[in-house]
Amino acid sequence: MAETVYKDFRREEMEYQFNPRVTVTEYPRLTEERERASEATRAKLKHHRDVRYGDGPRMTLDIFPAERPGAPVQIYIHGGYWRGGSKDAYSFISEPFLEAGVTTVLLEYDLCPQVTVPDIMRETREGIAWVYRRIAEYGGDPERLYLTGSSAGGHLTARAVSHRWEEDGLPEDVIKGAVAITGVYDPDPVFHVSVNEDIRLTPESAREVSALLHPPLDRTPLVVAVGKAETRGWIGMSRDFFALCRERGVDCSYLEVPGAHHFSVSGQLGERGSLMSRTVLGQMGCL
Repeated sequence: MAETVYKDFRREEMEYQFNPRVTVTEYPRLTEERERASEATRAKLKHHRDVRYGDGPRMTLDIFPAERPGAPVQIYIHGGYWRGGSKDAYSFISEPFLEAGVTTVLLEYDLCPQVTVPDIMRETREGIAWVYRRIAEYGGDPERLYLTGSSAGGHLTARAVSHRWEEDGLPEDVIKGAVAITGVYDPDPVFHVSVNEDIRLTPESAREVSALLHPPLDRTPLVVAVGKAETRGWIGMSRDFFALCRERGVDCSYLEVPGAHHFSVSGQLGERGSLMSRTVLGQMGCL
């Protein structure tokens, strides 16, 4: 019988189960399409690009302000396994939110191996704190701040709602609702996938970043979403995380998106009337 290295997965299965660039062969085409769509969005919509929130080279954010003042605010954290990806490929998701009267913020962060995953967690918390303190200058309401992230961004979203914000001088419920999409909640599989050549997780840092060891606090309503066409490994991780959140008393719901894989599930955020965009807007009370 073949040796298993994570749950019931053998070593030779891990790359397929937990490396979406291997699993989704159309990944390069999808990335190009998103970049073109985002360029078109920036060309036609008012926005503030590369607003700096910290000292790191990539510690910037883009703001797409709603027309009316005092608008609710949606922060999106992109994925890329903490080693790739860019907010610049996600400008297009702002369109359904702007139509619903929601200000959209796209949060950027530095990447591995130049920084560590714990560093990235601190950076994204710094970005969220910046938005709370400064978004009123751009017409947003800091008391209606929501958070969504996919893949690595799903992990960063989960860890943001496990943070005690009062330690940073912010309200404990600074995030009014969150949607974590196909996040890397358990870092253990990373040790068995080639991406760790860049991520460089260690047993110590894995314990620090794990969303299973540091689950959300019962302060923020949370949706755990995953594509129904994703691998068994990704779906299982999302189910495990959801079950843990429920056990801890978190106001949490679980969503499997029909027909969606690891990349297309986040792309739905930019589609008017899609299940994902309706889920996020519904949580915000903006449908």
